Amino acid sequence: MQGKKLSVIIPVYNERATVETLIARVQTVKLPVAREIIAVDDASTDGSADLLDKMKEDGVVVVRHAKNKGKGAAIRTGLEQATGDWVLIQDADLEYDPSDFPTLLAPLLDGRADAVYGSRFLGGPHRVLLFWHYAANKGFTLLTNILYNVNLTDMGVCYKVFKTELVRSFVLREDRFGFEPEVTAKICKRKARLYEVPISYSGRTYAEGKKITWKDGLAYARCLLRYRLAD
Repeated sequence: MQGKKLSVIIPVYNERATVETLIARVQTVKLPVAREIIAVDDASTDGSADLLDKMKEDGVVVVRHAKNKGKGAAIRTGLEQATGDWVLIQDADLEYDPSDFPTLLAPLLDGRADAVYGSRFLGGPHRVLLFWHYAANKGFTLLTNILYNVNLTDMGVCYKVFKTELVRSFVLREDRFGFEPEVTAKICKRKARLYEVPISYSGRTYAEGKKITWKDGLAYARCLLRYRLAD
C-alpha cells in the first residue's frame, strides 16, 4: 500500500466540545496507508472554527463556509480538497470511533469493494438509546432495499468509504442529511461493489448535541424516491 492515501472528510458544525478529541483519534489510529484530514467548518458559531485553525499546524486541512450550508455541502467542499485514493466520511462528534478505520478499509485495500459502509446493526458494541431513531433507521434502510434491490442493514450510517474516483463521478446535489440516501442511491444504481462491516456506535441524545430531526427523515424518504427515477 506504499504511496496510497485515505482522505478523511470531517464536516464540523458547532462541535467545540468534541472536535479536538475526535481529530486526535483520527490522527493516531494505525493505518496501512497515509492519511489526510480535511475539516470543513460549516459556519460554526461556538468557537469550533478557532480550534480548527490551531490544528492547521498539525497538518489538518481546514476549509470554512461563510454561511451554514449543511452536511452534504460540507462533504462536497471536502471532496474538492481530497487528494487520497479513498474518501472516508467522519462526523465531528464522538458517536463514531476512528479505531474502526482498518475494518472499514479492508475490503477496499484487498480489491473487493468500490465502497464500504459501516453498520451499527451487525453486532458491534453500541450505546442503548432511542427506539424511534432505531426504528426510523431500519425503516429507511428497508425502503432503500426495496427500491434498489439491495440488502443493506444501515443506510443512514455516517461511516461511508468510497473510491475517490467513484464518489467524484456522481453529481451530488443534497446539501444536508440527504447526502446519505443520495449517495447510496447512486452507488446502487451504478451497481458498484458495496460492502458492509460492523462498527461500534456511541449515539448522543439531543441534550448532548444530536442534530438530525424528523424533518431530515422526510428528506431521506424524498431522496430515496427521487433518485430512484433521477440520475
